[in-house]
Amino acid sequence: MVRNHSDNLGPDRHKLLTVWFQTSLGQLLVEQERHVLERRLSNLFGYYLIQIGCMDTKLDLLRSSPAKNKLLMDRGMEDLSLWADPMHLPLATDSVDGVLLHHSLDFSLDPHQLLREVERILIPEGKLLIVGFNPWSLWGGRRLLYLRGRQPPWSGHFFSLKRVSDWLALLGFDLMGIDHMNFRPPLQSQGLMQKLQFMERLGEAAWPLLGGVYVLEAVKRTLTMTPIKPRWRIRKKVLPAAVEPTTRNMR
Repeated sequence: MVRNHSDNLGPDRHKLLTVWFQTSLGQLLVEQERHVLERRLSNLFGYYLIQIGCMDTKLDLLRSSPAKNKLLMDRGMEDLSLWADPMHLPLATDSVDGVLLHHSLDFSLDPHQLLREVERILIPEGKLLIVGFNPWSLWGGRRLLYLRGRQPPWSGHFFSLKRVSDWLALLGFDLMGIDHMNFRPPLQSQGLMQKLQFMERLGEAAWPLLGGVYVLEAVKRTLTMTPIKPRWRIRKKVLPAAVEPTTRNMR
């Protein structure tokens, strides 16, 4: 029987992801992501900032933002700020200043719909931060080696930066910046990961595009439309005036 890959995505992945992020490798990844996000979120002002994708209240990555109201949302936890389906967000159009998608695209049954919903709720010039796994990395190689597998994060989508950037461009976003991290192989051994720490500095300098995880920042583009008043003109006659008949002397 052929197993449907979608069984490993969507809301059912929540418990497995929660367990994985509590492992040594998951904790290491979160700390790297937090360090990068602190720099980008420190300049994100506004009234409402929402993180979509939060398996645990400890995974609150919005702390460094000066936004007044910060909401954590996931479909699998009821003790967060907001429990809702990311495909149908219960938020008004043009009402949110910033959105953080924390590996939400990686485990979404319909990533296009998720991005459309995010675009809808963001205000003009609103910021979008996407944290995702990079398929062109040692992490992507591990995923292919085990044929995706049933356990997260290997069971999720690993969308390339090019693909995500194209989706955002179609929705009217401008790319602001990209950060890459985690150039080490995904090993659960803390000792080995510590010994391979040098790969982080080497990767940033030599092959930055091969980081296991990326953080993409984009802004919702606005088009200023200036109404143009119609210029009414009396159209010129297409045909010349009728020629009056002349009376000729008939002989």
